[in-house]
Amino acid sequence: MTGNVPESGKNGSAAGGAAGEAGAMSEARAQKIGQAEMGPAFPRTHHVLLLEFGNRQDFDDPRQEWRRLFSELLGTFALVLVAAGGGLLHAKGQISLAAAVVAPGLMVTAIILFMGAVSGAHLNPAVSLAFALRRDFPWKRVPGYIVIQLIGATLACLFLRLVFGNTQHLGATLPGPGYTNWQALLMEIVLTALLVSVILGTASAAQNVGAIAALGVGGYVALAGLWAAPVSGVSMNPARSFGPALVSGDWTSYWVYVAGPIVGALIAVSCARALRGRGGDAISRAAGSGRLDERGAGRRGETVGGD
Repeated sequence: MTGNVPESGKNGSAAGGAAGEAGAMSEARAQKIGQAEMGPAFPRTHHVLLLEFGNRQDFDDPRQEWRRLFSELLGTFALVLVAAGGGLLHAKGQISLAAAVVAPGLMVTAIILFMGAVSGAHLNPAVSLAFALRRDFPWKRVPGYIVIQLIGATLACLFLRLVFGNTQHLGATLPGPGYTNWQALLMEIVLTALLVSVILGTASAAQNVGAIAALGVGGYVALAGLWAAPVSGVSMNPARSFGPALVSGDWTSYWVYVAGPIVGALIAVSCARALRGRGGDAISRAAGSGRLDERGAGRRGETVGGD
C-alpha cells in the first residue's frame, strides 16, 4: 500500500507533464497560425465570407458607384415588384393576405444575401437617410440612392401595368377600410421605427450584409405585414408607395407613406444613439468586411490586458 503511493505520484507527475507539454505545443501552434495565415489555409471559407460581407474599400470606392446604384435599382425593382404585385393580386382575390405580406419579407431576405455586399441593400429612402444620420453613409451619396430607388420602384410598377393593366391601384399602399389617414400615419411611424431599428442593429455600418441581417430584416417585414397590413398596408418605404402612385396616377394618402417612414427613421436613429452611441466608428465600418480595425482591436486588447 505504501509502495503504491509513490507510484501514483509518479504517474500523476508524468500525466501533468504530458498535459503541460501538450498545452505548450497548442499555444505555440496557435501563435504561429495568425489571422493572415488562416485565409490561405481555408480558401473556400475565405471566398464565401468575401462574397457575403464584401469589401469596405469597394463600398467606398467612387469608381464603383455605378455598380452600387445598379444594385439598388435591381433590388428595389425586385422588392416593389413582389410587394405591389402581391397587393394587386390579393385585391383581385387570387392570393391570400398572408402570402401578399410574407412574399416581400422573403424577397428582402434574398436581396440582402445576394447583393447586400455591393450596395448595402438599402432599397428604401428612409434607410439611406437613417444610415447617413448615423454617420455610416456619406450624405453626398444619399440623393443618388434615393433617386435610383424611386426609379426602380417605378419600373416595377410599369411592368405590373404592362401585365395586368391599370387595376387595383397597382398594389398601392392605402389606409384599410374603416381606418383614417392619421391612424395609418401613426402605424407607419411605429412600424418604420422598428424596421429601421432592426436594420441599424444588424447592419455593418451602412451595409445590410450576412445571414443575420437577411433573416432579421426579412423576418420583421413579414411579421409587420401579418398583423398590421389591414391598417395601413405596411409600406414603411416611400419608394414602395411612390411607384404605384406615379404609374397608376392615384396619389390618395401618399403623404402618409412619406411622412410616416421619415419620422419613424428619425425615431430609430435616436433610439440607436441611445443604445449604441453616435455611430460612424471604425469598428462598425470594418465589421462590414468581416474584420476588426487592427489599431482599434489592438487598443482594446491592451485595455483588457491592463485590467
